[in-house]
Amino acid sequence: MSIDIDSTHWEDQYLALMRHIWLHGDERRDRTGVGTRSVLGAQIRCDLSGGQMPLLTTKRVYWKTATREFLWFLTGDTNIRSLCAQGVEIWTDWPLDAYRRATGDQISREDFSARIVADEDFAKAWGNLGPVYGKQWVDWPTFEPVGEGLYRPGKGINQIADLVHALRHNPGSRRHIVEGWNVAQLDQMALPPCHKTYQFHVTNGRLSGLLYQRSADVALGLPFNLWSLALFIRMLAQQCDLEPGELVWMGGDTHLYLNHEDLIEAQLQRQPSGSPRMTIARRPETIFDYAIEDFEVSDYAPQGKLVAPVAV
Repeated sequence: MSIDIDSTHWEDQYLALMRHIWLHGDERRDRTGVGTRSVLGAQIRCDLSGGQMPLLTTKRVYWKTATREFLWFLTGDTNIRSLCAQGVEIWTDWPLDAYRRATGDQISREDFSARIVADEDFAKAWGNLGPVYGKQWVDWPTFEPVGEGLYRPGKGINQIADLVHALRHNPGSRRHIVEGWNVAQLDQMALPPCHKTYQFHVTNGRLSGLLYQRSADVALGLPFNLWSLALFIRMLAQQCDLEPGELVWMGGDTHLYLNHEDLIEAQLQRQPSGSPRMTIARRPETIFDYAIEDFEVSDYAPQGKLVAPVAV
């Protein structure tokens, strides 16, 4: 689905998509039981030149939280302990829900997170998410034959390192892809990948990136996904001596949860303004060596915070 709008501000694409789904989306029951209004197929494009970043201005987006999550993916870690230690609770609800169901202990989210941080054994027992994004990105499992019908684990594939190498040495390739959808391991994941397939394209010294997202929570998740895609492009461009080009986001099941009505109605009354920009303070030796302190955002003056519950 493409949306025609008479505006030069990228965020109008986001608001037009939100409005279209809320007014015309099909109402469906979903995995969470909350219910959604949904469309199949959507697109948002954003120019990243001059430091521009797709940060929503019609509500505050906690870009440092999204950045910490993205850097965590690059470590290959799949336990929430290091995230909780940084005050990032994006992934806490899934282990918390599993713990409550298994034990009957209706511990609060705050107390569960604090215990994850304080107790390493508890974190090992209850903080694991299974082989989610980071595992697939930097350690995609392989298997080696050791006999007829017998296999043993082989050396994992670091898709991110391979991508950087390919962008540097074969920029014209059509295989600059990072994939998270490992069919053999989906049932082991707390949540199968939503932002599943990334593809990158080099032309005239500019690096553009496309993300196909199979499932997109437009009100809560998509603002983080747009930021993270832009961040990924900017980091890769710096590492490969390229200039950032265009961000292209494509949604599969693109939806709004029915219990997000208050947020949606409020946000659709607002008008975008300003042009947030990001600078990267240094160029680390590898893409795996960035830290949260390396990123600085300027000209970001968002309107008031809007909140809504996460559907687990």
